[in-house]
Amino acid sequence: MRGKRYGAMLFASVFLAGGLAFAVEPAPGSAKALFEAKCSICHPLSRPLGKTKDRKGWTATVTRMQKVNGCPITDEEAQRIIGYLVAERGPKGN
Repeated sequence: MRGKRYGAMLFASVFLAGGLAFAVEPAPGSAKALFEAKCSICHPLSRPLGKTKDRKGWTATVTRMQKVNGCPITDEEAQRIIGYLVAERGPKGN
C-alpha cells in the first residue's frame, strides 16, 4: 500500500510541477516570447529588464540593436518588442 501511495504522490507532484512550469512560460507568439527569443540572442535578458526607459528611449535602443548591431528582427517585431518593453520597463504613471 505504501508503494502505491508514494507512486500517486510522485505522479501528482510531477503533474503539478509541470503545470506550474507551463503557466510561467509566455504564450507562443506573445510579445514577451518574441522579446525573450530575439533579445537573448546577443545578451542576457537582465540587461534590458534592468533599465527603465520611455517609448522614445526603447525605440532608440531596439532600433540600434536592429539596424546597427544586426539583431535579426523585422520592423513589425521591433514594434512589438518596444511595446512590451514600454509596458514592462517604461516609466510608471504615464
